[in-house]
Amino acid sequence: MAMTRKTRRLILIGTVGAVLAAAVGLVLYALSGEITLYKTPTEITEQPRAEGRRLRIGGLVEVGSVTRKDGGQVDFKVTDTANAVPVTYTGLLPDLFKEGQGVVAEGMLDAAGLFHADTVLAKHDERYMPKEVVDALKAQGVWEEGQPGGPTPPMAKN
Repeated sequence: MAMTRKTRRLILIGTVGAVLAAAVGLVLYALSGEITLYKTPTEITEQPRAEGRRLRIGGLVEVGSVTRKDGGQVDFKVTDTANAVPVTYTGLLPDLFKEGQGVVAEGMLDAAGLFHADTVLAKHDERYMPKEVVDALKAQGVWEEGQPGGPTPPMAKN
């Protein structure tokens, strides 16, 4: 039985489609381990624990919460003014890191609710802070653009 040109074309299109779908599936599966969820301190405290999963938290370094220990370990709290998450980090902190400043930390949450950061980024205004952090702080009335000593809108800077 001879195949017609139309049948061969349909088989080719079906085979190419199946191979493409398999390739996309493999890429998505490989990237799923690299996805880092972003959470605010309120989301972390109000939702079920995501222990063992990589997270990125952002907010402000709570004033009075920074303690330095031997071996370069630093403990502090990240807050969005409604809730705070205790963070521990070992290593060199960025120059801009200080109490009251914006911070983004990447790492994992343990069963006790302590966030073990392996990366800490200090942020000095909304141009460099994730949109989610700025939105959360603005919604709580903590973030006021254009305030003396505080961040100014990006359009105002020339």
